[in-house]
Amino acid sequence: MTLHSLPVFLRLAGRPVMLIGEGESADAKRRLLDRAGAAIVGESDEAALAIVALGDPDATVARLKARGVLVNAVDRPDLCDFTLPAIVDRSPVIVAIGTGGASAGLAAALRQRLEAILPTTLGGLAEALYAARARLKTLLPDMDARRHALAQALSDGGALDPLAADAASVDTWRGDARRPNAIEAIGLSSPDPDDLTLRQARLLAQADRVVHTPDVPPAILDRARADAPRIVSVAPPVDMAEGLTVFLEIAR
Repeated sequence: MTLHSLPVFLRLAGRPVMLIGEGESADAKRRLLDRAGAAIVGESDEAALAIVALGDPDATVARLKARGVLVNAVDRPDLCDFTLPAIVDRSPVIVAIGTGGASAGLAAALRQRLEAILPTTLGGLAEALYAARARLKTLLPDMDARRHALAQALSDGGALDPLAADAASVDTWRGDARRPNAIEAIGLSSPDPDDLTLRQARLLAQADRVVHTPDVPPAILDRARADAPRIVSVAPPVDMAEGLTVFLEIAR
């Protein structure tokens, strides 16, 4: 499955960004750029990014693109090189919701849902995990063991559950012993990722290696971690049910 856009977080503090236009839309973008610490400049200045908030932006966008500038044209997704997502700010944790310009209203509705779900302590938890990196490397010197211990602690109901834990939880957490690798097998009811059960989606997200039959579509495999190798198996175990099959190796 091809991504419509590649999500990228840009550090703009002190960097020039063109803002061209006036009115409510331009003011909203100015507030956003100010929050990011960008140096707002005009079209005659040099910058790598530009936001154009004009009723008829085509000519301006064409000039900017001819200069190699990446452009966001407000309410004109067909002209945009990049779009600006709806943001849930729990700095340093930032959640960005984008629809590729298809529906700002949908992105805003999802942001409102997430605002109610994500606790205000989330940023403090992230900062505590960053501060504890040296201690955790000493506690769990093996990188894989450390990654899996953290994954277990950060899971639903774990010692560092992001929806329940705070910075103090990191100070008291001492890590978990790594258990032997486990092999999980899931039989898929259809090639549609929306038909995955919650357990299947969770196992795919946790897998260190994914062994699958050739007919499993990329849309299903994309639910696994990007760094988990995909291995095609043309001869799955005979005791598995017929149909699309994914075998997962999960380090416990």
